[in-house]
Amino acid sequence: MLELDDVSVRFGERAVVDAVHLEVAEHEIVCVLGPSGSGKSTLLRVVAGLQPVSAGRVRLAGADQLGVPVHRRGVGLMFQDHQLFPHRDVGGNVAFGLRMQGTARSAREARVTELLDLVGLPGAERRAVASLSGGEQQRVALARALAPSPRLLMLDEPLGQLDRGLRERLVVELRSLFSRLGTTVLAVTHDQGEAFALADRVVVMRDGRIAQAGSPLEVWQRPASEFVARFLGFENVVPARVSDGSADTPWGRIPVPAGAAEGECRLLVRPAGVRLGAVGLRCTVESRTFRGTHVAVTLRPESGPELEAECELAEAPEVGAAVSVTFAPSDLVFLPAP
Repeated sequence: MLELDDVSVRFGERAVVDAVHLEVAEHEIVCVLGPSGSGKSTLLRVVAGLQPVSAGRVRLAGADQLGVPVHRRGVGLMFQDHQLFPHRDVGGNVAFGLRMQGTARSAREARVTELLDLVGLPGAERRAVASLSGGEQQRVALARALAPSPRLLMLDEPLGQLDRGLRERLVVELRSLFSRLGTTVLAVTHDQGEAFALADRVVVMRDGRIAQAGSPLEVWQRPASEFVARFLGFENVVPARVSDGSADTPWGRIPVPAGAAEGECRLLVRPAGVRLGAVGLRCTVESRTFRGTHVAVTLRPESGPELEAECELAEAPEVGAAVSVTFAPSDLVFLPAP
């Protein structure tokens, strides 16, 4: 459905998007994830035709989009701030793209009714935009983007202005809706939870380049670099040398899985792999943070940098307690040395 072939965007000497190659299959949901300034929103604007490329090609269904204006690309775009028309009611907003296409009034009205039912706002055609909650406005913006039946739907931080509870609920609804419709989706977000819940494939960007691409499970379980690991929230990363079935680290010798490649690397220990017990590396509990399903515990070891561990709610030690830790080989990830 979509192919970006070595696409670059330069502002002066700065490459905001740098030789990006990305393909999105029909019916696939791809989320581009990255910190502010990584180039993800510029990438979306390139596909929409709102930002010219400095180099490379954009193809939709095999057709080169060079010189094709925004309104002829057949894509839908939904922004973070929704950008609804305040002078139009809900029905007027949803029908806007259909009016631009010259769709007959009866067909427009039927399509608006269908989409409002689909997004959970049945009978809302005559409601004023100002009377809607943030979540309802998001649903209207989605219905408006879907109304002209775009071959590719693009979402730019679509849930960024909503509170966490509403975001978590709506992202599940969006995933279900896109699956039912067979919609091809390219979304950008800085929220990893949102991306991992919505996407078939996650693309992590850094400084205009793709740092890693894969299924949510692949990226989460096997980050490709220290940057990706830290962006995903993993802090237990140290230099290591692997030899003879264990790794030399600032926390001492750590057993590694059989077959681990020997040599210099950066070692990630997942918090779930830091096991508290009666023996091992001596640590002091610096802080505890409640995370809903578990407690994140920050530990100050006798040697080496701080460690983060995960504990069951009833088993989390108190701040200031002395504990010992060992490391589970199954929760080690070997990252390339810088």
